[in-house]
Amino acid sequence: MKNRYWTISFIILTIACSDKSNQAQLAKGLDYPDQESWGVTIILTDSSIERARVQSGHLEKYNQAQHIMLDQIVKVDFFDKKQNHVAILNSAKAEVDQKTNNMKAIGDVVAVSDSGITLYTDTLFWNAKKEQMNTKDSVMITTTEKDTLYGVGFESDSDLQNWKILKPSGVTDRVKK
Repeated sequence: MKNRYWTISFIILTIACSDKSNQAQLAKGLDYPDQESWGVTIILTDSSIERARVQSGHLEKYNQAQHIMLDQIVKVDFFDKKQNHVAILNSAKAEVDQKTNNMKAIGDVVAVSDSGITLYTDTLFWNAKKEQMNTKDSVMITTTEKDTLYGVGFESDSDLQNWKILKPSGVTDRVKK
């Protein structure tokens, strides 16, 4: 009988504690999304001109923070000022600041320009106003000339035409002409 009393007391205590814990978490204001969508496409524009088309399997929108979280395979198509396609970016996740349209791609980021430059990194920031990409992470770039370049830190325009590795590393067999 004593064991049964302790078992019942333990169960009641466990339920009471977990209920208080959930209430405490809600009282702290855990950030839940205001909206969720699946299979989404977001169009990012500048003066009514499409600059990027973002697709993802899942979206969470936070109105107060004006923040969007995309967390199921993200694909971004970039366009120039004449709305010509210039590059594509793929990542595991991304965050979009709705005030600025700036985006942060996170996890297994691969950006490929239509001219053939390919960038591999862990995170990549896109500044919508300046139309520039950058990261402080390690990068690997492959070029149409079959070069593979490595380094830490990267800056580029959205079409990956004018890019630089901030701290390059590696060896080349190229001879200066």
